[in-house]
Amino acid sequence: MNIRLYNARILTMEKDKPMFCGEVWVKNEKIVYVADNSELERELDQDFPRISWDLEIDCKENLLMPGFKDAHTHSAMTFLRSYADDVPLQKWLNEKVFPMEAKLTGDDIYHLTKLAILEYLTSGITAIFEMYLTPDTIAQACMDMGMRCVLTSGLNNFSSSIEQVEEEYLKWNKKNSLISYQMGFHAEYTCSKELLYQLAQLSHKYRAPIYTHLAETKREVEECKERCGMTPAVFLDNMGLFEFGGGGYHCVHMTDADMDVFRRRRLYAITNPASNMKLASGVAPIAEFERKKIPVAIGTDGPASNNCLDMFREMFLVTGLSKLKENDAASMDAMQVLHMATVQGAKAMRLSKADVLAKGKYADIIMIDLHQPNMQPIHNIPKNIVYSGSKSNVAMTMINGRILYRRGEFNVGESVESIYSKCDEIVRRLTD
Repeated sequence: MNIRLYNARILTMEKDKPMFCGEVWVKNEKIVYVADNSELERELDQDFPRISWDLEIDCKENLLMPGFKDAHTHSAMTFLRSYADDVPLQKWLNEKVFPMEAKLTGDDIYHLTKLAILEYLTSGITAIFEMYLTPDTIAQACMDMGMRCVLTSGLNNFSSSIEQVEEEYLKWNKKNSLISYQMGFHAEYTCSKELLYQLAQLSHKYRAPIYTHLAETKREVEECKERCGMTPAVFLDNMGLFEFGGGGYHCVHMTDADMDVFRRRRLYAITNPASNMKLASGVAPIAEFERKKIPVAIGTDGPASNNCLDMFREMFLVTGLSKLKENDAASMDAMQVLHMATVQGAKAMRLSKADVLAKGKYADIIMIDLHQPNMQPIHNIPKNIVYSGSKSNVAMTMINGRILYRRGEFNVGESVESIYSKCDEIVRRLTD
């Protein structure tokens, strides 16, 4: 499908490239042209190819930019939204989450993931880094609805296996423009040393990065030190798990030695501020990561601990909590945070073709409505997005060249009400 997006402000998120007014052209799943108005006029005067458009959209001076990348989530936990709240983390896990998850089927996870995808689209999220049970049914839900998804294994002592991780890694990294797969494991405290050693061997076999929950709570870190004599990051590095990169989800309680591992191995710190705040886990040292040149991406975590899959809220909390932690209002600039939510997220997820708006990149594009009170006056659009933006400003979400959400309407292959109804049926069965 040939789509012309014109009369737009454009923020490509390319390094040192300022915002400009112009057009973006899309052919099938790729961007084929991005230009400002003056460049377009010059080229059209020459022997420029004429295109038969399937759809032309007047953006009315609203903003086009790359979609947000949710670099850590558990989508199907939508079934626990507002069910497992206001209790400490260990009680939350052991008394609320784990018993309910034990009842889930792969078909449940398929439908519950669809509900999360609707919410991602309203938040301008165009790719998710997904760690949850039954990766195959998650992938199917994403393909059926058009969501870009990077699966990562949640390997642990109680479910899945090294053989399953290898099988999924090979299966989902075959040519597929929407689904890819990265190796990972749930956490140090849910995996035996033997299992971690086997995963390290698998990582070395394919030269693959590894991702895991890491240093989320003080208790996790202290118990790892009691078992292993080291903090989780140092222990896992000594096991050979980070030789080919990867990253850690949360990274709240990090020592200097942990940060040295991250910097040396070029690991991504994937922060989840709303979840960490709600579960009283702490505030990640984002400014320190930046000072040490440790790349940071942003995730929502799952809708049981957040409970909202909203990148605008996450961005505000990243900068706001950093300023509070550092006691310095200048510690975290809005443009840094916007870069984490887009470009850095894509890099953490190994989505090199979905990081910026440029020719040859995937057409993962969002339109931000600037004609709303919270975006006026337009002194600085990136700061408006981070400090005053909300889901209500997402006028369009395009993934892989398909407009899946526009002005409150979804184009995902089935009715929203049928998705709601199916999820309600699942929740009623699980809570009986």
